[in-house]
Amino acid sequence: MKKYYYSLILMAFCLISNAQIVINEIDSDTPSIDDKEFIELKSDVPNFPLDGYVLVCFNGNPSSSTANRSYYTLDLDGLSTDINGLILIGSKLVSPVPERIFGDNLIENGADAIAIYTGSFEDFPDGTLATSTNLIDAVGYDTSDADATALMALLGITVQYNEDANGQGATQSIQRKADGTFETKAPTPGVHNDGSGFIFNGITISGPNLQYNEGDNFNITFTTQTAVTSDLTFNFTLNNGSFNASDFTGTTSVLIPTGSTTFTTNIQIINDENDEGDEVAKIKFGALPFGYNRLNDNVEVEIIDDDYQIAPWGTPLNPTYGVVSSTAPEGYYDSLEGKSGAVLKQAIQDIIANPAVVRAHNYGDVNTILRISDQNPLNSNEIWMMYKEQPRSKLLIQTTGSGTGKWNREHIYPQSRGGFSNATADTPDGMNVWEPSNATILLHGHSDAHHIRAEDGPENSSRNNKDYGLTDYNGFSGNQGSWKGDVARAVFYMAIRYNGLEVVNGNPADTTVGQLGDLATLLTWNTTDPSDDFEMNRNNYIYTWQYNRNPFIDYPNLADYIWGANAGETWFSTLSVDENIGLNVFVYPNPAKNFITVSGIQNEGTIEVYSISGQKLLSKSFNGETRFSIDFPTGIYIAKISSEGKTIVKKISVQ
Repeated sequence: MKKYYYSLILMAFCLISNAQIVINEIDSDTPSIDDKEFIELKSDVPNFPLDGYVLVCFNGNPSSSTANRSYYTLDLDGLSTDINGLILIGSKLVSPVPERIFGDNLIENGADAIAIYTGSFEDFPDGTLATSTNLIDAVGYDTSDADATALMALLGITVQYNEDANGQGATQSIQRKADGTFETKAPTPGVHNDGSGFIFNGITISGPNLQYNEGDNFNITFTTQTAVTSDLTFNFTLNNGSFNASDFTGTTSVLIPTGSTTFTTNIQIINDENDEGDEVAKIKFGALPFGYNRLNDNVEVEIIDDDYQIAPWGTPLNPTYGVVSSTAPEGYYDSLEGKSGAVLKQAIQDIIANPAVVRAHNYGDVNTILRISDQNPLNSNEIWMMYKEQPRSKLLIQTTGSGTGKWNREHIYPQSRGGFSNATADTPDGMNVWEPSNATILLHGHSDAHHIRAEDGPENSSRNNKDYGLTDYNGFSGNQGSWKGDVARAVFYMAIRYNGLEVVNGNPADTTVGQLGDLATLLTWNTTDPSDDFEMNRNNYIYTWQYNRNPFIDYPNLADYIWGANAGETWFSTLSVDENIGLNVFVYPNPAKNFITVSGIQNEGTIEVYSISGQKLLSKSFNGETRFSIDFPTGIYIAKISSEGKTIVKKISVQ
């Protein structure tokens, strides 16, 4: 009996030792934004440990600088196939939930290849040339592309499979057949491609909305695909970061009784008086009994804190002036005094690109910066979206392929137009980790916060890499133009900060690198949407990171001396309009209909009213409190009021 027992152990060991792991299914192109991509592996014995194996994705595009080299590597240590010999690796929206999750839109569509090797992550850093050494399995694939013959030769494979073979592209996947060849059909993640094998009873989390306020309650429902044959019990958690058991009440234990398919529990969010900021609760399965799997998991619910701070300055839609003062060090701009033309321009660059002072951070750090620099003055838990002219919770930052309802980072000087696409790392490393910078390191423009703003995802995509102006990007229909001066001053900054970047008249092609337009429009926007406290606060905060400032926020009229009406003239800081200091002017009613009244001017004054596009609609002199007729269409207008050598700018809303 003992001899027979040891023989069984030896047979099992031999089976495992000789077990083969292969690529069973690839879905590289999924509908819309590629947020359901996956790779499925298969072993010829169940519950096979994958220690010592590594998965590598190769780029097969012959025209790419990384042709035939790796672009993604995943160490498989610690993973095992399931009772069917399968394991799923993919995006977080794949169902059932993958055992290892990667980001959306990660798998390239082809012509490319995916391979399994014996080895580790360290053996295949990004950019590693494809090889057949230690290769276990490889599959070449495409989406109606020419064969990647050079890559196929390096991997020793002779067939490249087309995920679009049936003309249905993103809705199908490439799947291994019993004979080792592949076919294209509807995806079958987590189950055998022929439908055989053990069938799991999948469980889905449902019920909660995306967002709740403190004090709200919500239901969470757990549903199985089929009725359970015995009582099913398991736990789940809501804890995530700062959100923990002190923030809610309710049971986190699940019991689905025999013959049933659902269980619902109610969660009450505690409304405390602490300013914790908005938080995310994450509904996450605990361990499940054998026979069940997760059809979704890590369901995020945003909890909006009703405790927040309000700044003393206004939003760009309702701006204030003079509340926030520049924190430029004494003498910061002294070297500009008395200069003109190219000499003045160079003097500006010498300040803002000084290699002995200026610091460059990476793209991941920009997210950290924006949470403060672009904070909504009316709610410290939100950011202000520039083009969209509205706030959004800081939590709602885009982390997946879909930007709907999210905010992300908008490059005012587009990455492709600036020549610095994806030039710095996306993992933040903090204020104290930086590189020295200068005017020739164009790649630092990728993460220069002076021209990167928090923005609505879809609106960012709508702007894309367009120039600015009425014939190119002019904002969404009905926008009030509260962002126009901001982008003008950011473009002016970039055109001087980095060699090789220009702001030009007209609208160069969207593919033009190193040029952005339209200069005439931007000069007008610089005047009609003047620098406000929101911008000044932003300039001050970015200075604490980058050790440089945007001089066109501190002195907006510098732009006219470089490119505008005063080009070639000598500039002195005393020539700048000392706006909003010493004038206590009121314009009412605001919003207005047929008239406005200007009060607070005791002596002679002038008023000029401009449309948001820069057209002067009214210009009059007056003395003391005066009422003016404004027969203007509904919209936002700029009133520039001057008296006794001082000027103040007011925004007027006409209904």
